[in-house]
Amino acid sequence: MNKRRPVRAENLRLALAQEAARVMAEHGIRDFLAAKRKAAERFGVVDGAVLPKNIEIEAALAQYQRLFAAESHAESLLTQRHVALQAMRCLAEYAPRLVGSVLSGTATAHCDVQLHLFADSAEAVLIKLMDQSIPHEVTARRVKMGGERVLAYPAVLFAIDEQAIEATVFPADGIRQAPVSPVDGKPMRRANVGEVEALIAESAAL
Repeated sequence: MNKRRPVRAENLRLALAQEAARVMAEHGIRDFLAAKRKAAERFGVVDGAVLPKNIEIEAALAQYQRLFAAESHAESLLTQRHVALQAMRCLAEYAPRLVGSVLSGTATAHCDVQLHLFADSAEAVLIKLMDQSIPHEVTARRVKMGGERVLAYPAVLFAIDEQAIEATVFPADGIRQAPVSPVDGKPMRRANVGEVEALIAESAAL
């Protein structure tokens, strides 16, 4: 009987990951923790030990998108990447990098395009947006760095072609160290303009 418990726990963990992925895809929830809580509530789970890891939810989300929304997801992702590239070219002097789900390919239609910018001051980015007559809002983004440090950096919210964009502004030398990814705990993957262009070209060739 004891041998069956790990199997049941693993099956429940998988079911929770799939439900959390469905919630993120269908209801526009972007936060992994919120999606986990929704899934746990539906299954009546109170034991946090069986909750899936973020990377398991991301894998389930990718599978969900392949099974249930392959064509619409591909179109939406390509549009998001085109918008990201447009924003990156506009902000080229701040060495923009695309990060997050639009880069990894698991973004839903509800996801923001997430960029990292690098500047001596956030004010320079704001002036650039004002010069381009792009409405924007200033906020802050807390990111986890190495050694369990959590730091707050200025961020700018704006939109291009009705696609929401969040650009976090790091110091100029912040390009040397990427924050920790909330998905797998590794240094966050960052893509420059050339790499985003290659992703778009690859999608167009399919």
